[in-house]
Amino acid sequence: MTWFMVAVVVVVAAAGLLRWRRPAWYWLTFGSMLAMLRVMFRYASVMEACGLTVPPSRWRLALARIANRPVPESRPPRILRLRPTRTGLVLRLKLRAGQDAFDVASATDRLRHSFGMYGVTSREVRSGVIEVRMTGYDVLARVQMPAQVDRAPMRVPVALREDGSVHYRDYRAVPHGLTLGATESGKSVYQRNLVAGLAPMDVALVGIDCKQGVELFPLARRFSALADNPDTALELLEALVAHMEEVYQLIRAEQRISVAVPDAEVAADIWDLPEDIRPVPVVVLVDEVAELALFASKEEEKRRDRIITALVRLAQLGRAAGIYLEICGQRFGSELGKGITMLRAQLTGRTAHRVNDETSANMAFGDISPDAVLAAIQIPAEMRGVAIAGDSTGGWHRIRAPHTSLRQAVNICNKHADRAPELPALAAFRPAAAALPPARVSLTKTASATA
Repeated sequence: MTWFMVAVVVVVAAAGLLRWRRPAWYWLTFGSMLAMLRVMFRYASVMEACGLTVPPSRWRLALARIANRPVPESRPPRILRLRPTRTGLVLRLKLRAGQDAFDVASATDRLRHSFGMYGVTSREVRSGVIEVRMTGYDVLARVQMPAQVDRAPMRVPVALREDGSVHYRDYRAVPHGLTLGATESGKSVYQRNLVAGLAPMDVALVGIDCKQGVELFPLARRFSALADNPDTALELLEALVAHMEEVYQLIRAEQRISVAVPDAEVAADIWDLPEDIRPVPVVVLVDEVAELALFASKEEEKRRDRIITALVRLAQLGRAAGIYLEICGQRFGSELGKGITMLRAQLTGRTAHRVNDETSANMAFGDISPDAVLAAIQIPAEMRGVAIAGDSTGGWHRIRAPHTSLRQAVNICNKHADRAPELPALAAFRPAAAALPPARVSLTKTASATA
């Protein structure tokens, strides 16, 4: 009996230590089993307390009266499946007649408290079937991407959602994106994860970094074209527009419109073309869009108008030609001048890190979801990398990208430098692979030897 008590104490102490220091390990060893038991035993009472039950039907009441039996109790949604994951539980429910998916969504906070979980979210899988995802611990406190993720062309696993699932940046589903964030909010780390995920793929990376290239030029060996000032950016964007027109001419020549060709095989974009003639897709990363839109003279204003016009044309017409935009900035609104609102309307994917004011959050989600605006302005300053990701459907998620240092991103880009395709239209903007860094410039005054 003494050894048994010692073993129990050791197990309890180990569980407590794991829960404090390694919550993911605790969940995989102890937490998931305890949580499943808690959900199964409390399910009926919790659903009744949360108002997620329906009264018995008329035929059940009539049958009870005929058989002289007690009145049947109210019934909760039927459990179709309950399975553990590496971060929580997934509960799939079949709703009863008269219930709605909104009923479950509005009760998620009460379910979180009743089941003793860290977070609860719900989504409708199909009519009458709801999937409730419950997390057992704060998965965003220490982001660990799963070892196995879904791989597909132009689909990058870039962050982890608060429900434990992987957040993907799928360019074929959401061609263009906007990323906002204040200084030191984690915007640069998100961009590094994006570049590191795209580096092993057959894609051309084009960068515009008007901060003299301090963010993107260290990754130059994987890029097919780079620009570090507004003048070069204008030339690069106009070259991309010319490249887009050439791709459209290729699609026109290979559309295969005839009576003998089935409708599904008629080419309408580059992904409908045979692989041997398919142009390589292009992802354009703009590090600070405000630097392209600001001007201080008439000449700079003319340059700015040409830059915004080229960006709008790429956003409106680039998807079919395989050109995708990823625009980053601290602010993005009408104060940047004409054409900005038109450009923002084309940027379907929205990601907002910590922002300094509500107006910045409204730039990203004001036309999508008021709840996402509220969530964006509530991100604490000490949680760098936490962001709100949404799209034009109104859905949004809280995400956080794993920390990737600039050195790690550089190593990944250097490893896959041979995958950087050479595009003839962008040959003039291709960075030199072995270019030496410029001579160092002293930014401090040297003290006099006779002082």
